[in-house]
Amino acid sequence: MNRRTQKSHENHERWLVSYADFITLLFAFFVVMFASSQKDKNAAKAVSDSVRDALEHGQLSSTIAIALGRGRHENSKPPTNPERVKISDNQAPQLGNPANQHPEDLAKSMQKLQAGLAGELKSGKVNLDLEARGLVISLREAAFFASGDDTVEPASFPILLKIADVMRELPNAVRLEGHTDSLPIHNSRFRSNWELSSARAIAMLELLQTRFQIPENRLCVAGYAENAPSDSNDSEEGRAHNRRVDVVLLSAEGQASEPHAK
Repeated sequence: MNRRTQKSHENHERWLVSYADFITLLFAFFVVMFASSQKDKNAAKAVSDSVRDALEHGQLSSTIAIALGRGRHENSKPPTNPERVKISDNQAPQLGNPANQHPEDLAKSMQKLQAGLAGELKSGKVNLDLEARGLVISLREAAFFASGDDTVEPASFPILLKIADVMRELPNAVRLEGHTDSLPIHNSRFRSNWELSSARAIAMLELLQTRFQIPENRLCVAGYAENAPSDSNDSEEGRAHNRRVDVVLLSAEGQASEPHAK
């Protein structure tokens, strides 16, 4: 006995589902446009949050909720890089350099250098300044380099040893800055003051690294030529002060401007 198969009735109202979704998305779009056009951001945010909350807790698709903002499932995700996001209340973000977390008191280091280099400070071979960027130890050319040369004089090694001893007690990064006076230089080795100032900073770096065992990852160099004078270039005395290498023990503020490993 054959059974008759009943034909299923075609549902002519399925289009209403798609139409309802379209209307909801269109409504969400206009809510977003309204919120973004309001000068009163607090009121606009309140409207947006109310609509988003209604959508998230209703029976609608989560896609619509995401159109107005992050869904609840996103709020539970951890930050992609907690190290870059988490900042304590009293500390600026410091990335890639653990030494920055506990900057040492550079004033104490300055006092130690003032006592150990009293003779050199009095004679003008060395000058000390405590600035916001760090402790600046200025090494005058006359005591450390021959005129127009980048070779560090061996007679200056005892002075550098005292400075290196203080540097080893600290975790701070050190920037070596070469400076010249305003008189142009052009000899067989250096075509400009840029080359001379940079070469002297590099020579000081290599000496601190090889002879005095200062780790190279704490050191960096910069050459400024005549562009950052410490005195006037109108007199021989002033020009002598400008010909120098500054050893800068960077403070936390100074280190903040330095590039970090990623």
